[in-house]
Amino acid sequence: MQNNKVEICGVNTSQLKVLTEKQKMELLRKMHDGDKNARDELIKGNLRLVLSVIQRFTNRGENLDDLFQVGCIGLMKAIDHFDINQGVKFSTYGVPMIIGEIRRYLRDNNSIRVSRSLRDTAYKAMKAKEAFTNKHDREPTMDELAKLLNIDRSDVVMALESIVDPVSLYEPVFSDGGDTIYVMDQVGDNNDDNNWVDEIVLKQAIHDLTDREKHILSMRFLQGKTQMEVASEIGISQAQVSRLEKAALQKVKKDL
Repeated sequence: MQNNKVEICGVNTSQLKVLTEKQKMELLRKMHDGDKNARDELIKGNLRLVLSVIQRFTNRGENLDDLFQVGCIGLMKAIDHFDINQGVKFSTYGVPMIIGEIRRYLRDNNSIRVSRSLRDTAYKAMKAKEAFTNKHDREPTMDELAKLLNIDRSDVVMALESIVDPVSLYEPVFSDGGDTIYVMDQVGDNNDDNNWVDEIVLKQAIHDLTDREKHILSMRFLQGKTQMEVASEIGISQAQVSRLEKAALQKVKKDL
């Protein structure tokens, strides 16, 4: 923290309580049973999680006290909406919620202002998108969104892009047992004019891989599909695709 600061918003960070995963689950169950004190304990026991997240944003010149308070709002939302039957760690759900809350704060307080009408259109589009996804179990296309909102497709695209905060390709988006998936893992590219050269080299290098490894690398690097698309096609999780892809690439690198 700045200048070795250990106190944020009047909280001595060196004395923050840390809960075990078992304690978190017990408190969550008590909270769902109506124990208000359990919620307070969960908030206090997860403040270090908020601190770990706001460290990612310290290079923006923002006030740490402000970021901490906003992060705590995200933490409380995560606590209130976390499903104890998901079978995942609380931090797996909580970190994206905290990050999202901070990003909204930074976006809304950005010096580059987005017009009110454009912002309103974006929020309407996001609401319509969520309703459509809940009803049809899939995200709507831009054309479908435009039809729902009765506006031009280009206006929907412009509105949604206006509220997107740029992220690093190395921003982690999910972690499963130490296998972290980054933004770049979800990006596909099949428009590079030099891809044909890469294809020749890759085809030679993957000769000794298993059929499954060849199939995954082919879809990822020859067809330009994302890990999510690959996972859906072959019927495994995205984390498993990431794990298999990295193992296959290590073999390829070794051969090369």
